[in-house]
Amino acid sequence: MRRIGCLGLAAALALLAWPAQAREVVPFADPRFEPGTVVVRTAERRLYLVTAPGQAIRYTVAVGKAGKQWVGVKYVEEMQVEPAWAPPSSVKRDNPHLPNVIRGGAPNNPMGARAIGLGPGGQYAIHGTNVPGSIGAAASYGCFRMHNHDVVDLYQRVRIGTPVVVLR
Repeated sequence: MRRIGCLGLAAALALLAWPAQAREVVPFADPRFEPGTVVVRTAERRLYLVTAPGQAIRYTVAVGKAGKQWVGVKYVEEMQVEPAWAPPSSVKRDNPHLPNVIRGGAPNNPMGARAIGLGPGGQYAIHGTNVPGSIGAAASYGCFRMHNHDVVDLYQRVRIGTPVVVLR
């Protein structure tokens, strides 16, 4: 179950208070990727949005746990504000106490402020988190977690169809 909601006033004020240093513009000298491409380097635990030839915005992310990481190319196929979350069967199997659906904007919703769904297949996303201490770790089931202020920034910069290339 998915739901697009509105960012509440308290959450909007919290976004303004978050530091911006988690992302930065950096040199990006990989000519394989066109401006507008998202590149995730799993081993670095970094996500790059290529902004111009030789330049990208770099964000720190949480990546998949051992055995949950993947490589390949997907495309942005869905964009949601404060999405509701229904735990996939693999997550529910490992955490049977989880409810079947957590409403968007709820403090226990692990999707955070935004979700950028990747496809085809819709199994993975780039999303915010309610556990900011996990950023920079191998902590997910294959999704890429970002600080909420960073996923809001990225959400404003990508569009449906944006390529997302995941490397080791």
